[in-house]
Amino acid sequence: MSQTPVHNPPIRITDLVELKKKGSVVSCSPYFEVVPVDFRHRSCRFQALVFMCRFSGAADNRAYAFRKCYARGCAHDDECPHVFQAISIANRYLERDYHRLEEAGIRIAWKLFTLEESVIRLQSIKDNAKAAMVIDDYIQLARAGDEVSSGIALEYVPATEHFEYHKNRQTYLIASFTVTTPEMAGECQRCFGSYATERERQERPVQVHVANNRLSILYKEFDLASVKYERAFFA
Repeated sequence: MSQTPVHNPPIRITDLVELKKKGSVVSCSPYFEVVPVDFRHRSCRFQALVFMCRFSGAADNRAYAFRKCYARGCAHDDECPHVFQAISIANRYLERDYHRLEEAGIRIAWKLFTLEESVIRLQSIKDNAKAAMVIDDYIQLARAGDEVSSGIALEYVPATEHFEYHKNRQTYLIASFTVTTPEMAGECQRCFGSYATERERQERPVQVHVANNRLSILYKEFDLASVKYERAFFA
């Protein structure tokens, strides 16, 4: 079995896990960033909150830092999941990464996104609000025996991140899944990477590699659960 390539310095959770497996001393601390971002998607412009975690620490006494996008949420759910749903989605993926780190022997303080991290005024949650389905939920349905199929559309989505004292032009690598089962149909999105738009030549190839690696892992889960789909990768 071929070994998983490791970036140096590490730029993903998989890198940290592989370094630990090879005997490296790895420390890791999470820091949350909830950033208002202006998206331009085809003819539609909208603002969303992007829930990101910046992982930093040291691997064999060499400092590293990288960030990972976990979800984006809108004040209105026309363009993307509502902020409340986005928090739940982000925490589910974040907990999965925490488990991966701890299983590899990397200690990490468990912190989760909360409403206090949001920087916009939110409406009250309705008691009967429907929980957002993520792609993992559909995989679980397939594993339980349901016939699940998914269309996959990959896009580079330009955006502007708003920080306290500056703006940052960023391009997000977004996968949209159109999923059907015998009893329901739904859509969900997942961010697989991002890069500074002004550094596209330098950063895009690396982030495309990372995004495609993450897609490959997801497709293996599709295959094991017998989800019907056609593979697509960022180019």
